[in-house]
Amino acid sequence: MSLFNKLGGVLGTSKELDVEEYMNSAEMENVDVINEPADFYVKPVALREETDLELIEAELQKRNIILLNISELAKRPNTLKGVIDKLKEYISKTNGDIARLDEVKILLTPSKVKIIKSKKAQQPHQ
Repeated sequence: MSLFNKLGGVLGTSKELDVEEYMNSAEMENVDVINEPADFYVKPVALREETDLELIEAELQKRNIILLNISELAKRPNTLKGVIDKLKEYISKTNGDIARLDEVKILLTPSKVKIIKSKKAQQPHQ
């Protein structure tokens, strides 16, 4: 008999607790049981609608770094251009930074976090 079955019996519950099911549940989605909480996070965000700008700005205000996937909005180039222009404006006002990593990924940083954008690999000093 497992520990969880014994606890269920003691607590008066007859349903078995499936640990794997619990760990994959929605309430455990944002819980990191291994590491202590970080000061800031790198958060992946899929840009689907112009309204996603609010979420992105809120995360940047929390000093999180955003890895933005624009593949969904890339199907609508005019909308994508407008959204990117608004992001650039917001980043400029907040002293953050923005860089395109590839065709569908953009990196956004909060204030006072800068991205080194050199094309050439840095050569070590000899």
